[in-house]
Amino acid sequence: MTADLFSLANPDDPVAALERDLTAPTGPRISTMRNHNFAILVYAPRKEFQLRQRIRTMVGRLESDSWAVLSMALHQVLFERLRARLGTEELQALVERERHIYSRSPERAMNDLRQRLAEHIDGPDGLAADIEQRIQAFRAQRPGVELDRTLVLLGRTGALFPFFRNSALLKNLGGRTGNVPVVLLYPGEVREGGLSFMQELEPDRDYRPRIYA
Repeated sequence: MTADLFSLANPDDPVAALERDLTAPTGPRISTMRNHNFAILVYAPRKEFQLRQRIRTMVGRLESDSWAVLSMALHQVLFERLRARLGTEELQALVERERHIYSRSPERAMNDLRQRLAEHIDGPDGLAADIEQRIQAFRAQRPGVELDRTLVLLGRTGALFPFFRNSALLKNLGGRTGNVPVVLLYPGEVREGGLSFMQELEPDRDYRPRIYA
């Protein structure tokens, strides 16, 4: 990611700028890239609850104007995936294992959990596959809604910190969303020409989508 792409960030309020671009007269203009209709809304982690309220208000206005909006909490998508693939007993055993390891070494517990969750989060068959399926099902249930009046919001990414890489997820979703406008809600900040997840990780410059910050 180059600094020039980050210059696309609107200097106005980012939520207002996002809504304005979504509802442009000629259709959503959150992206200039064909087949990559993604955008990232950046906000300070401490403003999580204020951001959620702003987004709920925006969604209410969109839905009252006949939009179809699918909001996904990514931590919930992961938990449902784990329950489906591991089963309740194995999932509970995993939780107990991590508690035991954490009592002896928090760092070792974090590394162990990262390794165990990697296959469920990363790659084209990780969270991206579940998100793709949900988008397809959502669209199939609303055949009368135009693509330009459909929106997917991906939130609660902070709940997956530090196991999750936003840039990797968007890459794995490329070409799999039916070109529905997708907005990733990103707790962090623009820093040094990149995005710092949760304002703690080193800036990641590996982003293609438009940034609202």
